[in-house]
Amino acid sequence: MKRITLILAAVMSVFTACAKTSGTRTTLSASESDNNQNSSNMKALVVFFSHAGENYSVGNIQIGNTKLIADYISELTGADQFEIVTHKYDGMSYKTCCDVAQDEQINDERPEFTGKIARDAGGSPADENVADYDIIFIGGPVWWGTYPQVMFTFFDTYDLNGKTIIPFTTHEGSGLGSCVSDLKKEYPRATFKTAFSIYGHECKNGKAKVEKWINSLGL
Repeated sequence: MKRITLILAAVMSVFTACAKTSGTRTTLSASESDNNQNSSNMKALVVFFSHAGENYSVGNIQIGNTKLIADYISELTGADQFEIVTHKYDGMSYKTCCDVAQDEQINDERPEFTGKIARDAGGSPADENVADYDIIFIGGPVWWGTYPQVMFTFFDTYDLNGKTIIPFTTHEGSGLGSCVSDLKKEYPRATFKTAFSIYGHECKNGKAKVEKWINSLGL
């Protein structure tokens, strides 16, 4: 009888072991669990400048091409947004805006922008501090081979070294231009992930392209 009891105990032990390993659910170790939690807790911000009004190829638009892409990114990732806003180019024709932008670049100007990324005195939850973000998407149109000069005003204002930076651009033939290399000069101690560029006339229906890019980043 004692021998039968021992055999039954051994069989039950085997069944118990199988039950623990045959399911699809995996129990993570403490370190694995911490890593996954840290990844899910990473906060993302989309910083962008977008030009509405008269644009090449798409005519007079109320919502700028880059704004459309920034909205797709936020929708797909849950990232917050900070739009670099200046009224300097309001009402300008496409040609005039191009001429002004070229002069700004030649003179290395720093046009002013409105707003800031910083908590107000009341600690408004809608107003975060840049230090709170781990991942920064940075986007704008390509003007004369790189980002508009007003974006460099932002770069001079905020230190994003130590962040993960993900550049993107809208354009009508310039691709990424020198935007990525210029950002690396501004933030040499940042980590960079694969940049994205899209034609301005594709932005309105470009969500699928943005989603494919986002999925490839492994965020």
